[in-house]
Amino acid sequence: LKQVFNKDKTFRQKREFEPGTQRFELHKRAQASLNSGMDLKAAVQLPSGEDQNDWVAVHVVDFFNRINLIYGTICEFCTERTCPVMSGGPKYEYRWQDDLKYKKPTALPAPQYMNILMDWIEVQINNESIFPTSVGKCKEE
Repeated sequence: LKQVFNKDKTFRQKREFEPGTQRFELHKRAQASLNSGMDLKAAVQLPSGEDQNDWVAVHVVDFFNRINLIYGTICEFCTERTCPVMSGGPKYEYRWQDDLKYKKPTALPAPQYMNILMDWIEVQINNESIFPTSVGKCKEE
């Protein structure tokens, strides 16, 4: 199991919410509702009086953390040799484009695609103009 959970290779640092902040309280509420076995629609419904942007941010970060954990448990089985294409079954192939290094949609082996994707998501989550950590300071559209 040690090789499955090699944090330097597969896991990224889990994003945490600062205790005592409104986002931390929203996170606790979201966790409680998701762990209670209740209806998923009710679990993600915006609590009364809460900011929608903060609620969405909490769920995005939680989703990222869960996907990161799941991917970390399977990544040793999906190598560039065993997964030469990032696909969603036989009908769909995912290609990466970021307008920096990959200016055109580019086919990549699944592990490379996932690493680039997880890095990209982490950059977005850490971007204060997209996900401000101070409550009430939302990006203006």
